[in-house]
Amino acid sequence: MTNIVLLNNVDHHDLTVITRPGAAYGDAVNQTLIFPTEWEEAQRDYPILFRRSEDGRLHSVALLGLDRDENLFLDDGVWQARYIPALHQRGPFSIGIPRDEEGGTGEPMIHVDLDHVRVGRGGEGSPVFLPQGGNSPYLEAVADVLRRIHAGSQANDALFAALDAEGVIEAVSIEIVLDDSKRYVLDDFHAIGAEPIARLTGDALERLHAQGYLQPAIWALSSLGNVPHLIDRKNRRLAGA
Repeated sequence: MTNIVLLNNVDHHDLTVITRPGAAYGDAVNQTLIFPTEWEEAQRDYPILFRRSEDGRLHSVALLGLDRDENLFLDDGVWQARYIPALHQRGPFSIGIPRDEEGGTGEPMIHVDLDHVRVGRGGEGSPVFLPQGGNSPYLEAVADVLRRIHAGSQANDALFAALDAEGVIEAVSIEIVLDDSKRYVLDDFHAIGAEPIARLTGDALERLHAQGYLQPAIWALSSLGNVPHLIDRKNRRLAGA
């Protein structure tokens, strides 16, 4: 159950949020949705793959593990990566966009789920507001994360439409064999293909560059070099290292 309300410094003056990572807080997942606005940072740590939803839309995910509920970057309350995906940074907060009677939209507003497992009242965790009522540094950081999520969700469809139109997205099946000979096959994914990128004409490259989509495509392609690092993490975890 959720209890999502508009955040304000009167009703929520004593709100605190536990910020450490952990399985109890929803961080034990083997893949997580990320947004195009995260690809530059995410590609340094995670393989970036794409999934197509039932309505045909493409979305990007960061691959975190191989087994169900496995996050190989999560170790004893520490997320061992240079970048933590935005949906795991935002905690109990989300963006809400008000609508007026005519159907128009207002400015995005921060909402909070008061029943979220991370939320408390004056107890453990980071304060959301300062004693005098201003935003805490933690809330300012969360606001930046939410802006990134909002901007990424707005950019998602146009980016994928452009990449799809140029033919650089391809279905992939990734076969992984661990040191103990256990085998995984990751299918139902798509990714940026190295060969389709190499085949792009000058006009296609110019179109993608002009739209600001060429560099994100390169980031997503480069991220696939993290698959061996993920395998190494899995082998070390199985070995107890």
